[in-house]
Amino acid sequence: MTNIYVLILAATLDFFIGDPWGWPHPVRVMGCFISRFSNFIQKYCHQSLTQRFAGVILGIVLIFGSGIVGWVIIQFSYMLHPALGIIFQSILLASCFAFKSLREASVAVLKPYFAGELDEARSILSNYVGRDTENLTEPEILRAILETVTENATDAVMAPLFYAIVGSFVPTIGSVPFALAYKASSTLDSMVGYKEAPYTYLGWFSARTEDYLTWVPCRLTVLTLGLISARPLHVLRICNRDAKKDPSPNSGWSECAYAAILGVQMGGINYYRGVMKHKPLLGDAVNPITPTQIQKALQITRYSFLLWLGVAIALLVITLYSGKQVIMDVGILVICQNSVA
Repeated sequence: MTNIYVLILAATLDFFIGDPWGWPHPVRVMGCFISRFSNFIQKYCHQSLTQRFAGVILGIVLIFGSGIVGWVIIQFSYMLHPALGIIFQSILLASCFAFKSLREASVAVLKPYFAGELDEARSILSNYVGRDTENLTEPEILRAILETVTENATDAVMAPLFYAIVGSFVPTIGSVPFALAYKASSTLDSMVGYKEAPYTYLGWFSARTEDYLTWVPCRLTVLTLGLISARPLHVLRICNRDAKKDPSPNSGWSECAYAAILGVQMGGINYYRGVMKHKPLLGDAVNPITPTQIQKALQITRYSFLLWLGVAIALLVITLYSGKQVIMDVGILVICQNSVA
């Protein structure tokens, strides 16, 4: 039952509390390690082969290290007291989810947008997106918010939940090490997983690893979104048509699924450090992108999260009951054998 309690508590903590500003957070520790390691490599290693090797070391150490450290913390807390173990496990797992942070980020940009303070909205938006925001028009601001919400729905919400669920069925490890390991991979990708210098060689391993780890939960998310929309064939058709155009094997599928459900079109021209880049168009422009559509996207993500959580809890209960039934059957068999003897 512990895994069930932890999943429920972690989801509740993320929904109502999220990541309070200034509190210790595993991602900040990961980010500090990545930054220091990257600076060291860029300062002393200038050959492409050396940087590639360093990138492999960085990825392996941080991904496995994050999982191991999480496991050690949990084991130590359980040694102190079982209740403390559940609390620590729930807090660490909640830190891997980012639904409330995603919701708050969109609200932070939309608040000045509604007030007509577009410069303030652009400035806040720059904290959450990589594109240049100084000259974005109103529709482009909304598109940037929606693209961020729908892309991160997979790697910041659904994928961590997927690995937490997988870990819940591994008794000796548990949900937290799996979720932390994925979170480390996602953090690596967001910090060094770029084709552009200075991370071209250092970040290749991190980018590939995150792509592989996100592939399954991304496809499951697309299928879940299709079921929730009650138009799974429509969602799959649009994704098969457009998602392949995106250079990312995952973000295009995630964005495209939401575009199909909302009847909007994402992608187009973006500027990165003054350089124009054309992102493939995803979906059909049946409806304009509005704040209401952004709220709908967040709502659909919440429904998907709750659906996965409910299914996981049901499977854990069934597994637990089946295990107890097997133990009872074996016990009865032993008693009967002893009686006959």
